[in-house]
Amino acid sequence: MSLHAQQSKYQATWQSLETYKVPDWFRDAKFGIFIHWGVYSVPAFGSEWYPRKMYQKDSKEYKHHIETYGTEDTFGYKNFIPMFKAEKFNADKWVALFKKAGAKYVVPVAEHHDGFAMYNTALSKWNAVNMSPHRDVVGEIAEAAKKQGLIFGVSSHRIEHWWFMNGGRAFNSDVNDSAYADFYGPATVEDAWDTTGNKPPISTEYMNDWLMRDIELVDKYHPQLFWFDWWIEQKEMEPYRKSFAAYYYNKGLEWNKGVVLNYKNKSYPDDAAVLDLERGKLSGIRNPAWQTDDAIGNNSWGYAQGNTFKSVQYVVTNLVDIVSKNGNLLLNIGPKPDGIITDEETNVLLGTGKWLNVNGEAIYGTRPWKIFGEGPTQSASGSFADQKIPFTAKDIRFTTKGKIVYAITLGIPKEAISIKALSSSSGNGKIASVKLLGSNVVIKWKQNDDALIIKPLIAYPSTNAAAYKITFAE
Repeated sequence: MSLHAQQSKYQATWQSLETYKVPDWFRDAKFGIFIHWGVYSVPAFGSEWYPRKMYQKDSKEYKHHIETYGTEDTFGYKNFIPMFKAEKFNADKWVALFKKAGAKYVVPVAEHHDGFAMYNTALSKWNAVNMSPHRDVVGEIAEAAKKQGLIFGVSSHRIEHWWFMNGGRAFNSDVNDSAYADFYGPATVEDAWDTTGNKPPISTEYMNDWLMRDIELVDKYHPQLFWFDWWIEQKEMEPYRKSFAAYYYNKGLEWNKGVVLNYKNKSYPDDAAVLDLERGKLSGIRNPAWQTDDAIGNNSWGYAQGNTFKSVQYVVTNLVDIVSKNGNLLLNIGPKPDGIITDEETNVLLGTGKWLNVNGEAIYGTRPWKIFGEGPTQSASGSFADQKIPFTAKDIRFTTKGKIVYAITLGIPKEAISIKALSSSSGNGKIASVKLLGSNVVIKWKQNDDALIIKPLIAYPSTNAAAYKITFAE
């Protein structure tokens, strides 16, 4: 029976939208790739917020821009577009790399705060098909994902464009040139960060444009995941948020495919969509499912010179931590303007894939156990909360699949592992066997009143973390 036959149509009300169920594909996938790629990769300075900060006189980007390109009235952000050539972009190679990394879904940024659409839109001439690089980037990635069996999604950051370029209003810049109002505008000058309701609300025209662009993305590319950045939580956006969710969920029913809508902050009720935390995570298990979006790059989501990068160890152990708490990890890369993915990011992706190739059984298709884990290292919690204290082999995370429990050490053990939650007195059952994923070596272990004790090996089948498969006596 199809989803359409089983589920009545969604209405644009919270009561109706809260009947939404997160599809199994998302809960099983655990790991996806986010892609921040756009015109901002050309200046490659600071971060993907260069287009905003180059118009702010107190910023390093403003100084750099004038020294490198000239004043903003003669060389504005629009002048970078012809330099965004993407001559080495190959969507099939990208997706093949993501697949090798162990990712199950891919989410390119369809439009970032800068207002330049990376897809074939009929609603703005400022797009990657009509202008350089003259390619439907989103469409090519969608096709490559379909061919190689990855779930395809998109993200929209369009709402922040309402104010994103407003620094250019304060002085003689091309933001004030009416010839480019359809690109830089509206560039509203009110305080963009004031959400108290004291400032003028977003215009109806702009919110309608936001909704139409999102619907266009759904209709053209059939994404099974749609990711929204922050700021859609503005009070006046509530009817539009509801309308989009109902439209999108009904399209999922029409396609007979489960779809996922990601949001930040308080944009949607807990059960109406899937919460996403930027560069952060949770301290414990959350029901319903949730997601972290994080970047391999520490300083910028897009390509930027001087960016530093996370290690494979960081990515793997935090992926395990997130999955143990009922979350997914959407890991971002920022390709160069020619379409080449940096060596640093490539190496992290391949290293993560190497670990998942051995230990994926303990990740994919799993669900949280009774507790997420144990160990001495405190987990970071909340948005913008990096795991500054590294996990160790004494930190254990649990996942489960059927009657099997997986115990994953967030480091390679050099001494005996002691797992208190699996002691004979814990009430969790008598253990029948303990196996190490990726190894045929017989594991020496004992279960006593205090803990499950597992002796270390001289060599392990993978680096970064060790995953033990634990079965219980009937």
